[in-house]
Amino acid sequence: MDRFIIRGGQRLRGDIVVGGAKNAALKLLVAGLLTSERLVLHNVPRIADIATMRRLLEQHGLTVEDLDGTGGTLAVGGAITNTEAPYDIVSRMRASILVLGPLLARCGEARVSLPGGCAIGTRPVDMHLKGLEALGAEITLENGYINARASRGLVGERIVLPFASVGATENLLMAACLARGRTEIINAAREPEIGDLVACLNSMGARITGTGGGTLTIDGVEALHGATHHVMPDRIECGTYACAAGITGGDLRLVGGRLEHLGAVVRTLEESGVEVLQEDDALRVRRTGALRGVDIMTEPYPGFPTDMQAQFMALLSVAEGASMVTETIFENRFMHVPELNRMGARINVHGSSAIIRGVHSLSGAPVMATDLRASFSLILAGLAAHGETILSRVYHLDRGYEAVEQKLARCGAQIERVQD
Repeated sequence: MDRFIIRGGQRLRGDIVVGGAKNAALKLLVAGLLTSERLVLHNVPRIADIATMRRLLEQHGLTVEDLDGTGGTLAVGGAITNTEAPYDIVSRMRASILVLGPLLARCGEARVSLPGGCAIGTRPVDMHLKGLEALGAEITLENGYINARASRGLVGERIVLPFASVGATENLLMAACLARGRTEIINAAREPEIGDLVACLNSMGARITGTGGGTLTIDGVEALHGATHHVMPDRIECGTYACAAGITGGDLRLVGGRLEHLGAVVRTLEESGVEVLQEDDALRVRRTGALRGVDIMTEPYPGFPTDMQAQFMALLSVAEGASMVTETIFENRFMHVPELNRMGARINVHGSSAIIRGVHSLSGAPVMATDLRASFSLILAGLAAHGETILSRVYHLDRGYEAVEQKLARCGAQIERVQD
């Protein structure tokens, strides 16, 4: 397994190119199941989760072609020859559950393993299944698999989600595109990645309105056609590198970053003493004074994203005063706290909240990644710490961040990847 060796204390300066959004690209690839024609996606991130999704789609019978030789432009197409998503692939990545709706809508049946992914909470799929049942699917659970049938096709319905689940919204949205009649999804997730998926589906011939408003209306069509789509920039990667500028007292241009996608992240950065400005095609992020403690509560978009919680905890560990971070989305997302404390942070967890008392400095130490976002929180701590930090199990990081060590090193960080 690879690990990172980080020698902290360097202020980061320079440009970092923000890649395509992981949480958009994965779902856009799945949309290729909805048509027999070719879907071309540009700005696809070169990360492990994309490779996993490619394998999943290929075993369904689709061809995933690398058009530019780098993995940045992919074409998805071909006939579906297999409607089963097996455990050995689905267990690696939670987003695999999203093939359920498209397979059911297109083929009238699907057999999908219950999903895996990062160990940050239970994340049940109940809303996915109940929503598909409302559209007319017959669903049973057997031996760890979801068996779904809709022999007469799906039929539009009004679906009220009890929680603004991103995954459930996406699954039901894609299924409803090929359902007969009109579907309304009430309390739909409003994340920018949902809007990106809607834009792609509409370019494929879908009829979807209501993006960003909490209610999506889908008028089903008989078939979708091919299209070309540019994946939106990754707002979580952008926010993560903004934290790198803040924790090191640096000055970074995040090329491709969009202020309107970050929402509560920008407000929280500014409250903590980090300046964020839109400059043409980039975000300028810099810190000129001391960091200040702030309180954070994770919420569905446009609230503060749970995927930025760990990174901000690292930032706040060296801020003046006390901070409190409350996690309302996942019940097991503080696994990075013991590792940050090994580096000298003062963080106490009480149920769903963590109290952070800022320290003057952190110290390098051997630490271990526990999930995707926690991995980068430890990199951030290592960049600010005195001495050497060794981060193990970086395969978590590779699931969602592309070329981390190269991007940071070009801006002055002392970081290298080594193999055990």
